[in-house]
Amino acid sequence: MSTTIQQTLVLLKPDALQRDLLGEIVSRFERKGMKIVAMKCIRLDERMLEEHYAHLSDKPFFGTLKQFMMQTPVVGMVLEGYEAVAEVRKLVGSTNPREADAGTIRADLSMNVPSNLIHASDSLETAQVEIKRFFKDDELFDYEKITDRYHFGEGI
Repeated sequence: MSTTIQQTLVLLKPDALQRDLLGEIVSRFERKGMKIVAMKCIRLDERMLEEHYAHLSDKPFFGTLKQFMMQTPVVGMVLEGYEAVAEVRKLVGSTNPREADAGTIRADLSMNVPSNLIHASDSLETAQVEIKRFFKDDELFDYEKITDRYHFGEGI
């Protein structure tokens, strides 16, 4: 079993901020043991959204998606942990909240798409590209959490 430490990108969408769910969502990642290595509010513009959602640009809902994502700032986070990409995706749940497993962020807190609260990178390669899109290198922090010592058997 692999225990690779990875980083992944999470964007908390406008509905998360409008519904005052930021703390609830962040706390789920913290309780899981994810390390927050970067976090900031980001005002998305059309250029960023066209780049980020290029794979959806030919869809009829693309214009509405862009408008939705520009309503308020989003909160961007870089999370780090064991197999972070897959673990975060499990916590987030299916893109369609009505199909998401019970206990996931989307199943518990959302009802539809695109108001599904959160974006999470879908692969390690995508995460690396997305992190660079939204964060400069000097905005990422490297620090030790005390709980990391227990994972490696060092104790305090």
